[in-house]
Amino acid sequence: MARITNFFAGANSGEGFQNLFHEMVDLEATYDVMILKGGPGVGKNTFMREIGRTMEQAGTPVEYLWCSGDPDSLDGVVLPEVRCAVVDGTSPHVMEPVYPAAVDRYVDLGRFYDLSAAKADAEEVKTHTHAYQAAYVRAYHSLKAARQVELDAVAAVRRTFDQERAERRARGIIQRELREHGGQEGKTTRRFLGSVTHKGYVWCFDSVDALCPRVYEFADGWELGGGTMELLHQAAVSRGWDTIACVAPEEPTRLEHLLVPGLGLAFVTSRPGMDYGKKPYRRIRLDAMTHPESKARLRFQTRMAALLRSEAVAALRDAKANHDRLEAVYNPYVDFDGVRALAALEAGRILSWLG
Repeated sequence: MARITNFFAGANSGEGFQNLFHEMVDLEATYDVMILKGGPGVGKNTFMREIGRTMEQAGTPVEYLWCSGDPDSLDGVVLPEVRCAVVDGTSPHVMEPVYPAAVDRYVDLGRFYDLSAAKADAEEVKTHTHAYQAAYVRAYHSLKAARQVELDAVAAVRRTFDQERAERRARGIIQRELREHGGQEGKTTRRFLGSVTHKGYVWCFDSVDALCPRVYEFADGWELGGGTMELLHQAAVSRGWDTIACVAPEEPTRLEHLLVPGLGLAFVTSRPGMDYGKKPYRRIRLDAMTHPESKARLRFQTRMAALLRSEAVAALRDAKANHDRLEAVYNPYVDFDGVRALAALEAGRILSWLG
């Protein structure tokens, strides 16, 4: 059975759309990347699902990258063993070929639109486009306000955090778990393990379990573990292990989860709203290494941030509803049989490379 993993390459945040798409693959080590072009409802998700399904049946590992706007839709499919990928290269994660045809290339799905019919509905298209874009602006404003409240609370908690104690625990883990491996540094792949979506927060902890049987869970309700995760990450890479660094959706400079598939070892952060939810190999309570004052104020800030995030999720639901209406306008004018036929052709091409 093919190994299936799920991640995000984009995330919603108070700073707008966070984008890791240009890190989806290493173009210097990739054979083929299809960059899908074409507007809403043209069949990009259909095309990617067809590629993924075919490669699953062939038994090769498939990594699905889900859409933060709609976590039931795909933004990309990576096929690591074949060194191939397919990605939605349209806004807000526009991609263009770097090594045209030699490595990455356009796949134009816009050809499957009925242009005359689509132009007849131009005004309705404009209405729904403006509506979903405005809803995203509202969502990002609410997320920004929530983040400002959170950061104030986090700063207060960090003032009493025993960083030295956390680092001692990390060094002990490094000594036990991260043996030397090979003579060169490991490679790092960055992903989001989840994002806030119109369904609320969605996390792909199933991918952690698929890749890593042993999981260290860090109970961390106040973003205390970034430094600890960085110590673990640096040690793993310097000792030759490839890693998947899952960064915070609203702060991509901060590491939240670390996977070392070669060791079957993962380090995950768990907090309310981002619960690992399973029995870990080891649990480390970073929350117990701090003794904040004014707990009543922290509870108030937590409630305020949650209310603001609820407003953001409501706005994301509005965005999704209007985007669905936009796609519904286009769908009758799309040749989906043509999209599927092209996907089958491209899947066959990939299978020939696999053989």
